[in-house]
Amino acid sequence: MRVADQEIETIGLQSPVVEGLTVVDLRKSYLTAQGARLEVLSGLNLNVKPGEAVAIMGASGSGKSTLLHLLGGLDEVDHGMIDLGGAELGKLKGHLLDSFRQKHVGFVFQFHYLLQDLSAIENVMLPLLISRRRRVVAGKLALEMLHKFGLADRIDSPVGQLSGGEQQRVAVARALITGPKMLLADEPTGNLDSSIGSEIADLMVEYAHRNSAIVIVATHNEDLSKVCDRSLVLKEGRLHPL
Repeated sequence: MRVADQEIETIGLQSPVVEGLTVVDLRKSYLTAQGARLEVLSGLNLNVKPGEAVAIMGASGSGKSTLLHLLGGLDEVDHGMIDLGGAELGKLKGHLLDSFRQKHVGFVFQFHYLLQDLSAIENVMLPLLISRRRRVVAGKLALEMLHKFGLADRIDSPVGQLSGGEQQRVAVARALITGPKMLLADEPTGNLDSSIGSEIADLMVEYAHRNSAIVIVATHNEDLSKVCDRSLVLKEGRLHPL
């Protein structure tokens, strides 16, 4: 077996089995322009098992995006604990947090944030190149991922020439290329028609089931929520069964 192939097996397209996500008494507030403190999350608790896809629903402004940012280490909590696979995010700082997030957390947003001047395969390769994987390895993994996502004939196309659904599939492929323990998706189908949105939802849920990974989706889309294993509603700063 060649070195490049050994590296590909090491990275794989699978996430290792994890102990799950545990969130305890999570609190977050912000100062308004008028100087008042707005409490967004107020003692939120959450447990997600490996292999589980969870939909978070709620009204606009209820704190869904805030929750995902905290779970992914993009923002700091005011109080509480977030533990992913035995690692407590609040205890990771600076480059340690950056490294953990890069290796174990994938993000998908409503707006895909792809680099328009790069091709589909170049966009998907980026996370591996940033983590200093060899270009030949990154290319082979990205090629395999795009085939899995039904984009075999669009590999070398600049993403600006792709449809909205194709661009979002590239974004999901980019998020999953490192085999993250947890995928966080914020309104990932918000700009797509229902059929394309269903395809995106199926891809993410399948990733959780096949790889013992965790997928958390913030959405208004009831059809997407039904594809997930469990749905919760975020209301008054806490999660409730739907």
